[in-house]
Amino acid sequence: MPALIFDCDGVLADTEQYGHLPAFNQTFTDFGVPVQWNVEEYAEKVKIGGGKERMRSILTPSLTASLGLDDEDAVDSAILSWHKRKTEVYKGLVESGVMPARPGIARIVQEAHDAGWTLAVASTSAEPAVRAVLTHAVGESLAADFSVFAGDVVPAKKPAPDIYLLALSELGVTADDAIVVEDSGNGLQAALGAGLRTVVTVSGFTREEDFTGASLVVSSLGDPNGEQAEVLADPYDARPSGVVTLATLQKLLAAPAPHAATHETENP
Repeated sequence: MPALIFDCDGVLADTEQYGHLPAFNQTFTDFGVPVQWNVEEYAEKVKIGGGKERMRSILTPSLTASLGLDDEDAVDSAILSWHKRKTEVYKGLVESGVMPARPGIARIVQEAHDAGWTLAVASTSAEPAVRAVLTHAVGESLAADFSVFAGDVVPAKKPAPDIYLLALSELGVTADDAIVVEDSGNGLQAALGAGLRTVVTVSGFTREEDFTGASLVVSSLGDPNGEQAEVLADPYDARPSGVVTLATLQKLLAAPAPHAATHETENP
């Protein structure tokens, strides 16, 4: 049976602006770190794969010295403590319901489940945070059927393909039998690097990114009685009519294998 693999942030829910950003800022406040990202600054930080890596990006020599982080071990220990607290804050935000699932997520997961598809999430976020978002988005029963690959299970995070290569290996499926739902250029590059067909559902932070190589680019997966999917790029003539369905995904799986874009996605 085919596999349907989702990214988490920006795909299952609009988590970045209303979840991760305030959680980072609250954590910085809690630890006395004199940093507060605004939306524009965070739009650049989301290009860095992984929360600990985003935190590490603030550590200029002067800030490191002012925080009393005397060596690399102290830096590593601080990052781990910050990230643990940030995950706690973020999970609380998820459970409060401030980040509803994106249109079409619960619908297409139910369709795939009923058809016997393998379900998975592959994300650079911490596993507890991913599981919290997943459960909130699709419910406990469906979430229990997912395999979750998250956080530091691979050394190289997106745009490296490692997380998707691991998912394919652990799920026991080939790239020709799996399709990914992503929302960012980094995520797309990771999926393409693993040879995976990819549907991109753009989010507020990623709409203007380069999605060359995607099998389909839409505003969302869409819901019949709610938000309709706007088609932004449709190189294989899948022609979803307001909603991306399992039949749409099956059509894309029958299309030629993808070719990665020639450019590299740069991290700041």
